[in-house]
Amino acid sequence: MTITGVGGLLFYFGIIHINYPDRNRFPIRGIDISSHQKQIDWERLDRSTINFILMKATEGGNFKDPRFQDNWRQARQQGTIVGAYHFFTFCKSGREQAQNYIETVPKQPGTLPPVIDLEFSGNCRSQPTQAGLETELNTFIAIVEKFYRKRPILYVTHEFYDRYLQNRYAQQPIWISDFYSFNKLPILADGKQWLFWQYSERGRIAGIPTLVDLNVFNGDKNQFDRLVNTEVMQKQQ
Repeated sequence: MTITGVGGLLFYFGIIHINYPDRNRFPIRGIDISSHQKQIDWERLDRSTINFILMKATEGGNFKDPRFQDNWRQARQQGTIVGAYHFFTFCKSGREQAQNYIETVPKQPGTLPPVIDLEFSGNCRSQPTQAGLETELNTFIAIVEKFYRKRPILYVTHEFYDRYLQNRYAQQPIWISDFYSFNKLPILADGKQWLFWQYSERGRIAGIPTLVDLNVFNGDKNQFDRLVNTEVMQKQQ
């Protein structure tokens, strides 16, 4: 898909978007950030329009986002609901990656469940088999869920979901990345309902010096509060 002319420029600079999710249907909105957003001026963020912030914490077996701790602390101090995501790589074991996440992300009440970022872009060249991916991903999920007592959310592109996840992982909530649906709601290949929709990568937010990803939650405030506050019952050993 190409966008040309004046419209293309307005889109490129984040002045217009392709998707405009209805605010009545999707009242809970948020952003996701990482060190790519540089130094955020937290005093300028409009908390009335940002209900949650998902932030990158870790990647692979040892990378820790250099701005994560400060972002987490500042957002929490402002009373914003936060969550942390891990970029899952194909070149490290699930156990090693889970340990990296647990070492980095505080275990605190009133936060969103852990998020596992699953995509091909920026990942290792060698792509795993279905069985190989499931083995390592299942290990990561089990360790992190047991520690935080919350069921991890899977962030996915359609490409990744179609290849590895469709008709699988029925218990895992889905955060779908879909920038080009032209105001049509994203549809997963197997018809599963998604929980979060990352609908733009070119948002402009006061206080953030770069473009930023925009997201909506698929539910109302009561459902969002339950997601934040409900713990998963652990299986008896």
